[in-house]
Amino acid sequence: MKTIAPEAEVIDITHGIAPQNVLQGALVLAATLPYMPAGVHVAVVDPGVGGARKPLALRSGDGRLFVGPDNGLLLPAADRHGGVEKAVELAAGPYRLEPVARTFHGRDIFAPAAAHLAAGVALGELGPALDADDLVRLEVPEPDVDTRRIRATVVHVDRFGNIQLNLTSAHLRQVGIEPGARVEIEVGFERYYAVAAHTFAEVRRGDIVLYEDAYWNIALAINQGSAAEMFGARPGQELRLTAAKA
Repeated sequence: MKTIAPEAEVIDITHGIAPQNVLQGALVLAATLPYMPAGVHVAVVDPGVGGARKPLALRSGDGRLFVGPDNGLLLPAADRHGGVEKAVELAAGPYRLEPVARTFHGRDIFAPAAAHLAAGVALGELGPALDADDLVRLEVPEPDVDTRRIRATVVHVDRFGNIQLNLTSAHLRQVGIEPGARVEIEVGFERYYAVAAHTFAEVRRGDIVLYEDAYWNIALAINQGSAAEMFGARPGQELRLTAAKA
């Protein structure tokens, strides 16, 4: 990339996405881009490399450019930035490295395309236009919220063992869970009790805490411990939350 666009500043968001976890990559990209300068955003979580999925570049409504596989990875972030204004398939030979390795499109297709965009090449020069309605979309899990219980899904487990759920504080309020409340957590046939809190400092060491994380999602953690290890949590797993009786 620096060879093609030597003046470009390269900012590495993360290499910590679990292998093949396209949904995790999509959610992390969407959550972090509001804190990144506008530019060309490259994302590669690509278990279908070398297969039928298309290599893709697109421009969002606010002018950001995205490069990556057409497997749903880019669209949650693009949607947060005005939706897809224009999309193209990365097919033009001058803007890729030849020969293209069948299993390393990050190096040979996506990175060069991003660098050429950063150097001023127009999006439409990179390949034929694609219909935004035909782009692959991920199924992002939605919580099931009734009057007293929430069925939530684990969407991410970080390196500290904190468990991010597909919930916001608004979902918790629907079932009467406010900061300070005691919350029953069901994982399979096991039951645990957590405290809804603003910060880790509000609970004792070793306590389970339900809190709003830095990206405004609800998460589960253990103060100075690993909730993921205790619960055996993994992305896609279902948890049930209920406001515990006093």
